[in-house]
Amino acid sequence: MNFIETRGNDGQYPLEITFSQAILSPMSSFGGLYSPKTLPNLGQAFLDKHLHSDYKALATAILAEFEVDIDQSIIDEALSLYDQFDDPSNPVPVVKVKDDLYVSELYHGPTRAFKDMALQPFGTVLSAVAQARNEKYLILAATSGDTGPAALDTFRNKENVQVACLYPQGGTSDVQRLQMVTESADNLKVIGIKGDFDDAQSALKTLLTSDSFKAKLKENHIQLSAANSVNFGRIIFQTIYHVHSYLELVRQGAIEMGEKVYLNVPSGNFGNALGGYYAYKMGLPVEQILIASNQNNVLTKFINTGEYDLRDLAVTPTTSPAMDILKSSNIERILFDLFGAERTKELMFALDNERHYALNAEELAELQTIFAADFCTDEEGEAYIKQAFESGYLMDPHTATCFKAYETCRKHPQLKTIVYSTAEWTKFSPVIAYAITGKDGLHDLEALKIISETANTPIPEKINALFEQKIAQDTVIDKTEIEQEILSFLG
Repeated sequence: MNFIETRGNDGQYPLEITFSQAILSPMSSFGGLYSPKTLPNLGQAFLDKHLHSDYKALATAILAEFEVDIDQSIIDEALSLYDQFDDPSNPVPVVKVKDDLYVSELYHGPTRAFKDMALQPFGTVLSAVAQARNEKYLILAATSGDTGPAALDTFRNKENVQVACLYPQGGTSDVQRLQMVTESADNLKVIGIKGDFDDAQSALKTLLTSDSFKAKLKENHIQLSAANSVNFGRIIFQTIYHVHSYLELVRQGAIEMGEKVYLNVPSGNFGNALGGYYAYKMGLPVEQILIASNQNNVLTKFINTGEYDLRDLAVTPTTSPAMDILKSSNIERILFDLFGAERTKELMFALDNERHYALNAEELAELQTIFAADFCTDEEGEAYIKQAFESGYLMDPHTATCFKAYETCRKHPQLKTIVYSTAEWTKFSPVIAYAITGKDGLHDLEALKIISETANTPIPEKINALFEQKIAQDTVIDKTEIEQEILSFLG
């Protein structure tokens, strides 16, 4: 399978590239991204065949359908990392919370968040490709809280790879920050920036498309790539768990094979939702994809009105900080798949230059056949957390946003809904402790202990240990200093 450019070709890039080329160099002409030229068919026959496949076997089969140009031995090694999750036989449990609502728990990996589902195997694949080419790579990562820890974990001490991870100082939970700043491997650099996630992501994209920055790297024989979901190497692994979750509902007797479901996704940068969109396009029986936002509700407005409008907007800090994002990278791939490269280029240039674009009525109607959206305030989220806890389910504030969309967006309430839980309760314990006990102003460690006692559930050892580890990365800089800081790290 080959990949083509979301904004068309400028004559400086190949017209098509392979999967391995796309993961090594994820940016394309005119500042665009790479998307699959075609998608495989994962329809009824495929689903029937893999009804009883375990997660690794399903992943192997889906990657085979994509015909990725990666040796099978490397794929096997990458997928074996799911054996390190809480339950190697079922790394993604799907839990019934209500009669028509099931939660797909994506957070049972080493950093306790859904980014492990993609970044654990992705790190092995990218490092192996770099070694096979005898090339060295700088991997850039910008994080709103979960990509950073997962990227640092997967690339720790990997050969031929160095990582520079940007995070907004004060814009993550304490646990997320500690997961990053306690990393001490020589090939990892963590950089706090004075700004928000959009600033970090903008800096990442600027560096990925900067000829002068690439030239400086080339002097040291270093190539440039990214661990964010601009890289399709992330997206391909995020497609798999949507298929798994559907099959899990069939296995549990919740639905019949072929019965449609709602996919309900908490969305910031839209990679998780994009994985669901591709699964839908490849034949998964999906009625609609419900997009849940917090008070940074640009996506809700976009899906409901067709306008993507960043004018006079700034990020609002919320209790679901991994979704405190205004400019969602993967909307571009949706635009490209629906409306083509020329229209995508026109819309994305308008967003870059004018901070606004608008779909026409026909385009909006097409978008709304696939997506519906709503947003959840912090107060509503806390109420959902308490309500779920009183019914026996402990969830984090990002998952809670989905309960609002579940209540407001479904046109066919008789259909089952799969909510995607993106982070374990341990990552946002002060918010959860307040929601279920009313105790406010707690530090993370205090809150963790209170939740553990109240819910009668242990704190994972990896989370507990963070509070005893030394801070190894204490860099905090202005966003104008990012390039020089990275070059100093490499130097």
